[in-house]
Amino acid sequence: MATTELIRIVSRSSPMALAQVERVRAELAARHPGIRTEVVPVTTSGDRWMGDLSRLGGKGAFTKEVDAALLAGEADLAVHCLKDVPADRPLPAGTVFAAYLERDDIRDALIDPRGRTLDELPPGTRIGTSSVRRIAQLAATHPDLRCVPMRGNANRRLAKLDAGEADALLLAVSGLERIGETGRISEILSVETMCPPVGAGVLALQCRADDATTIDTVSALGHPATWREATAERMFLHVLQGHCNSPIAGYARAERDGRLSLRGRVFSPDGKQVLDVHEWAGPLSPEDLGASAALTLKRQGAQELIASIPH
Repeated sequence: MATTELIRIVSRSSPMALAQVERVRAELAARHPGIRTEVVPVTTSGDRWMGDLSRLGGKGAFTKEVDAALLAGEADLAVHCLKDVPADRPLPAGTVFAAYLERDDIRDALIDPRGRTLDELPPGTRIGTSSVRRIAQLAATHPDLRCVPMRGNANRRLAKLDAGEADALLLAVSGLERIGETGRISEILSVETMCPPVGAGVLALQCRADDATTIDTVSALGHPATWREATAERMFLHVLQGHCNSPIAGYARAERDGRLSLRGRVFSPDGKQVLDVHEWAGPLSPEDLGASAALTLKRQGAQELIASIPH
């Protein structure tokens, strides 16, 4: 198998994105001790824009410049948080995912400076989040809390919390682990309390489709169970054709005995309507499991619910 001597890794320039690149560099060095890596940082339009993401075309705002650097040959490998890569449309032509790293924690965490749990927060507490998924679920379970818009990378949101722009924050556990801020967590929320986004906790390695050498080199970092989970989840989201304002959540779980299940949920933005599915793959492929779960939700009215949300 051919390996390359230098891999140029393009990444967003936030502290979390660079921490993710360091994990990839470490895993590459462990597998291929002779390899050299360089980081090519880019600032995406999603990083620069602090307004409503839908006005930038949704999640793709975090990946467009990264994709462009890869396709232009300025870099050989892109590291993405899979949850930020749109699943309602294919990857940019000429690129492929070569590997998904072993999945990190998929749960959300509450950060309350006073150390309270979600159930202990008094009515009117301002929760900093711009995630439609989190907003809808909080509206369903804790309607007396108030969500205030908060964008930016995790470090920036923590700084905004410290500056008093919100009383508490919801952030991904995996992101807090990557930037070394788990000490600020006051409660880790169960997946029943806060269903995670599709692709939560997964780092995806993207290459040019014609770059067989880099694909061969990095594919060894892939984790088979994570690949099955992520494949089911992305097909689930693809069949639902959700847009960036549709509160969709879901996660697949590969058991040690090989069984695969998927739990999916679609919410109205106010949390008053909740559609639920939980299916096991049995003999189905991960793709077919994702499609089957999405079709079950469509039979419950998911398509009409998603279409009714402005975007």
